[in-house]
Amino acid sequence: MSESAAARLQALFDGKRLTPTQRRIAHCMVRGAAEVPYLSSVELAELAGVSQPSVTRFAVALGFDGYPALRRHLRESTPASESTAPESEPNEYQQAVAGEIENLRRLADLLADPASVERAGALLAASRPLPVLGLRAAASQAFGFSYFAAKVHPDVRLLDEGGTMLGDRLDAARRAGASTLLCFALPRHPREVVEALAYAQSLGLTVVTVADSSFAPVAAHSDLLLPAAVGTGLAFDTACAPMLLGRVLLEAMADHIPGAESRLEEFDTQAAARGLFAD
Repeated sequence: MSESAAARLQALFDGKRLTPTQRRIAHCMVRGAAEVPYLSSVELAELAGVSQPSVTRFAVALGFDGYPALRRHLRESTPASESTAPESEPNEYQQAVAGEIENLRRLADLLADPASVERAGALLAASRPLPVLGLRAAASQAFGFSYFAAKVHPDVRLLDEGGTMLGDRLDAARRAGASTLLCFALPRHPREVVEALAYAQSLGLTVVTVADSSFAPVAAHSDLLLPAAVGTGLAFDTACAPMLLGRVLLEAMADHIPGAESRLEEFDTQAAARGLFAD
């Protein structure tokens, strides 16, 4: 059912930055979507294994005056003819996938005008070396981009560890001739990433950032920010859209690097000769 109770609940939660306790409540509500509009705050708290005040704070975080207002909203938005058969309700995992599909649709809409991505590709291609920053949740995005970028870009420097050495590595990249820093920034946003971007700009680096939102904390220190939403339907964020945007940037960058295609062909030849891959 495209407009099931679970789907409506998931839409209510999408895009909200919830605490771990609040996510627990949200997941509990999705699992029992048909019954939730008829539960008291105490009953919902017991079902989710949290305190009653946590349920109240959760309702306020969603924009309601309190839990009674949230429950009233849920009752009023439920069609009288809707079937409540459990087997007709998408489960929380299906809802998470549906949320990511919607994030990808939004990314497709953004890419209808490729000007920003093409500009970013040109900046990344021209930077020698090219430092790529991603800490904590974003470290895997930075690593994936760097792995593939190194096949066409002559000098990619992955910055996936924080601490006092991060500034030193930015200094070294700048002294070596870097003109642009690519940053992947995902929630929750580490303070040192924000500080690193500010420092990179003070060095004269142009900062290109892939972030979950144009209003992310890193926006203030990004010269070009490309948004790609993360999924919030599970206990841990999912990042399909940021990953895909990273691959799009790889394509745009390769388009601005002379001989990129021949480098890829050379790698394939060497890989075959060395027997690197089983297929």
